[in-house]
Amino acid sequence: MKICVLYGTETGNAEMLAEDIQSALEDDHDVTCRNLADTDPAALDGETFHVVVCSTYGDGDLPASAQPFADRLEDGAHDLSGVRFAIFGLGDAEYDETFTQGSEKLAAKFKARGATQIGARLTHDASGDDLPEDIALPWITDILANMSVEQEEG
Repeated sequence: MKICVLYGTETGNAEMLAEDIQSALEDDHDVTCRNLADTDPAALDGETFHVVVCSTYGDGDLPASAQPFADRLEDGAHDLSGVRFAIFGLGDAEYDETFTQGSEKLAAKFKARGATQIGARLTHDASGDDLPEDIALPWITDILANMSVEQEEG
């Protein structure tokens, strides 16, 4: 399967996790990894499954590297029908009112343009004991396994 791991980051944590996901999947899939800041929404296609890793910054805002993508997505007449994505959010539950809102807002922007979210949005709490990759890698493996089963049945 062709997979593009996209990340939106402020301090580099989402980028590191995106690279971990890429490494974990590249033996079985054709995987690329890109910063959302360098991604044109018009370049997203239905042939590629998009795995999005996004942190939250400030008062529940998108991180700096995701904001240009979100702006281009809102400013253009981008039709993301046929685009499938999964999204993983990073945040800190110490800020409970805005916890992982960056990924929540980004998922809403994808869906508002017609993209289809596959699987539930999963999140990591930086103030918890788990490492983000210990949550994200089983999550994406399960999503891909379920997609494979659905394709075989379909």
